[in-house]
Amino acid sequence: MVPWWYDYPLMMVIRALKYRGALYLAEALAQGWKRCPIAVKPDCVMPVPLSRHRWRERGYNQARELAKPLAHILACPVVEGLERTRHTCPQASLPRQARQTNVAGAFRVIRPVAGLRVALVDDVLTTGATVTAAALALREAGVGGLQIWVLAQARSPNDP
Repeated sequence: MVPWWYDYPLMMVIRALKYRGALYLAEALAQGWKRCPIAVKPDCVMPVPLSRHRWRERGYNQARELAKPLAHILACPVVEGLERTRHTCPQASLPRQARQTNVAGAFRVIRPVAGLRVALVDDVLTTGATVTAAALALREAGVGGLQIWVLAQARSPNDP
């Protein structure tokens, strides 16, 4: 579920949340998801985790901050069910082709998810490499259903 394109001025608001600690923006940004149709209600909301290194740098996980108001909207709990198995380079600093390699195998499931319908949350979808790697770990652990919820999607060169 993606309510917006990652364009100006929204990109500046998302960057303030992600890089400048403007956590108060998470609630307002999450309201965009109210516009998205929900075919099947998930059992839980699960944020894409940061590496320990990145967590120490920022002091918070922007995906978790977004997952909290989304869980309220969907009336289900936030579950910390994934962890990063290793520190990866920031995806934004890499060319498109290197992003999948960078996050391949970087996630593992740390909670039972077999049969659960999970709403996986992240802030921005560019190439999809991060959510694809996280989704693969969840699918291998037997997740019952998976929805991807991101605030904004970067436009490809062919998008209007």
